[in-house]
Amino acid sequence: MGFFDVITGKRKLAGPAPDRLFAMSTAYVTLETGLSITSRGAAAIVFQPLATADFESIVKEMEEVVRGTAADSGTTVTSTDDAYGYRWLVLRGKDFEDLVVGINAVSGALESGGYGDRVLCAVFAFQDDKGRPLYWIYNYKRGTFYPFVPAPGDQQRNNERELQLKAQIGHELPVEEELERWFPLWGIPV
Repeated sequence: MGFFDVITGKRKLAGPAPDRLFAMSTAYVTLETGLSITSRGAAAIVFQPLATADFESIVKEMEEVVRGTAADSGTTVTSTDDAYGYRWLVLRGKDFEDLVVGINAVSGALESGGYGDRVLCAVFAFQDDKGRPLYWIYNYKRGTFYPFVPAPGDQQRNNERELQLKAQIGHELPVEEELERWFPLWGIPV
């Protein structure tokens, strides 16, 4: 009867735990000290904007809140829309913890405003010891992270390196087990 209740809408499935995003803060210590992977000082939350006054008000208010609290630490906030109709709210700053907290504040405001289903993912930009970019992507709908490592060439990715990263840090992050859900994000503005 439980499954039928979910199908008919009488009962909703629990969403992923919102605090899973903060696992990135603790994993960063291992990334930096154990794997020589450092933050590029940027993170973004990606969501599908809605052309309603309420939605725009929430986004504008959160941009102002993040700008206000981030100004003390030197973090900046910008937004850009991509070719697919998604908005990227980009935070840049030296304090990695501030980036995580800022991303969480925006997602929390959208969730509490009833727009949690509009949030696609959070993206944290890193680089390895040779300066090559790599990303950890947090899928809000699944409550899991996965690595994305672009390779030289047009829309190429380094799957081998992505699997290495999963093995190296998977014990500290809730990593997506279904590899077919590791979607590449081309043209990341962070």
